[in-house]
Amino acid sequence: MKRPFVSYEKLLEIGKTFSTPYHLYDEAGIRQNARRLYEAFSWNKGFKEYFAVKATPNPSLLKILREEGCGVDCSSYTELMLAERAGFHGDEIMFSSNATPREDFALAAQLNATINLDDITHIDFLRNITALPETMSCRFNPGGMFSIANAIMDNPGDAKYGMTRSQLTEAFLRMKELGVKHFGIHAFLASNTLTDEYYPTLAAILFRTAVELRRETGVHIAFINLSGGIGIPYRPEERENDIYAIGEGVRKAYEKILVPAGMDDVAIYTELGRFMLGPYGCLVSTAVHEKHIHKEYIGLDSCAADLMRPAMYRAYHHITVMGKEDMPCDHLYDVTGSLCENNDKFAIDRMLPRIDIGDLILIHDTGAHGYSMGYNYNGKLRSKELLLKEDGTVEMIRRAETPEDYFATLDF
Repeated sequence: MKRPFVSYEKLLEIGKTFSTPYHLYDEAGIRQNARRLYEAFSWNKGFKEYFAVKATPNPSLLKILREEGCGVDCSSYTELMLAERAGFHGDEIMFSSNATPREDFALAAQLNATINLDDITHIDFLRNITALPETMSCRFNPGGMFSIANAIMDNPGDAKYGMTRSQLTEAFLRMKELGVKHFGIHAFLASNTLTDEYYPTLAAILFRTAVELRRETGVHIAFINLSGGIGIPYRPEERENDIYAIGEGVRKAYEKILVPAGMDDVAIYTELGRFMLGPYGCLVSTAVHEKHIHKEYIGLDSCAADLMRPAMYRAYHHITVMGKEDMPCDHLYDVTGSLCENNDKFAIDRMLPRIDIGDLILIHDTGAHGYSMGYNYNGKLRSKELLLKEDGTVEMIRRAETPEDYFATLDF
C-alpha cells in the first residue's frame, strides 16, 4: 500500500487557497532523502550529488538541494541559466549535453562549469569556442548489452550517448596536449533500476576503466561520475532501493580496484533526478466527469500536459482516491485527461474505490519527470507547482500558465 506524504485533511485546507490541478512537493522528504544519500557515501571525502535539473527544473527546489550540499547537472542553455539564478556557480555545475550548440558550451565555460564531453569531436568544437579548462570529463559508452546477474538492464550499444573505449584514450591524450590537468569519467548505462547492484556494478566498470586510462595516458583521474539510474518503486509491490547498501557496494569496489592502484583520491559523483525527488512530488486533481460506455471512465481536470509519462511510456503511477484510502478497490476504471488523444490516460483498467464527481485524486511519484515533461498540445495550459514546507505551510513556487503565456510568442 502506497501512502501519500500529505493527508486528505491537508489537501482540503490547501484547496481553500489553491484549486486543482497542481503538483505538490514535500520539502521534509526531499531534505531527508538528500541527507541519506550523503550519509551513504560519506566514506568518500569528495562525494557530491549533481541533481539532474531536467527532472524538476524549479529554482525553489534547486535551492533546497543546494542547502543540502548538492550541485546541479545541466544539459542545455536554459538549464545553465536556471542554475546560475538559483545560486550555483563553478564546480557546483556539471554540464552534460549531446549534439551541443555552440552557445551552450560558451555559457558553460563562462560559468566555469565542469564540462562533460559526449563525443570526441567536441574537443575541437569546444576549443574553437574557448580554451579548454584544467578540469574536464568524458562520457563513456561501452556498447553491447548491460546486464546484472544475467538480467539485461539496458542496451548501451543502441544509445546515442558517449564515446567508445578507444576514443576515451584518444580523447584524454588530446585533451592533455591542450592543457587539461584533471579528468573525469562519466557513464549512464541503465534507467530507473530497482536493484542495489546497479551502482556497484557500474562503478566497478568505471573504476577498472579509470585504472587503465591512467596507465595508458598518465593523466590524473580526479572524479568518476556514476550519473543517474537509481530508480524508485512506482508500484506498491516493488522494493525500494537501499541507498546505504548501494553506497557500501560502491565502497567495496572502490577499495578493491582504485585503492590498490594508488587512486584513493578519486571523488565519486552522482547525477540523480528520479531518486532525489520522484517520491516527494504528486499530482493532485479533481474528478470532474464520469462516462459509462464500453468501459468505465473517470475524467480529471488534469491531463498528459501535466504528467506525460503514462501516455508516452505506459508508465505506472499509483493513484489514491483521497478520503477513501481504506475503502475497497472494487471498481474498474480508466482514469483519463481531456486531450484529443486516446493515450491520455493516467491509468488503464485500474481497480480503485468508487469515485464520485468532486473527489480528490492523488497521482503518486511525480516529483521527477512530471511537470518538466509537460507541453501545450491542444492549447492545454500547464498547472501550478506548490511546496509543502517543513513547517506545514504551503507556498506556490510556480503559477499556472495562462492564455497570455500561450500566445506570448505569437504576433497576430
